[in-house]
Amino acid sequence: MSEFDIWGYHPNAGYQRGIDIVGYKVEATDGSIGKIDKHSEDVGASYLVVDTGVWIFGKHVLLPAGTIDRIDTAEQKVYVNRTKDQIKDAPEYDEAKQAGEPSYLEQFARYYRQPHM
Repeated sequence: MSEFDIWGYHPNAGYQRGIDIVGYKVEATDGSIGKIDKHSEDVGASYLVVDTGVWIFGKHVLLPAGTIDRIDTAEQKVYVNRTKDQIKDAPEYDEAKQAGEPSYLEQFARYYRQPHM
């Protein structure tokens, strides 16, 4: 099995460059986790930042584009292939750190690439 690029959108996820998915609801495999606060289309570094709201007390989480199973533009929902607990346990997103550290995204890559039971 070849290693999938965690930072790229799956070809069959339904993502079209230029589509604005900010505000879309995000659905984990076991329920809703929040809304998209921002997203990146950078080649090799595409991701979503999700505002989890009251679910985990306003934490913002980063989800690499490779975790997206599909995007439903009619329902304005993004479905990801992780559970709520896997997302809750991810490193916390800090926009200030991302801007200053080129290797900042690597901690998310390590987390999301590890096998989850």
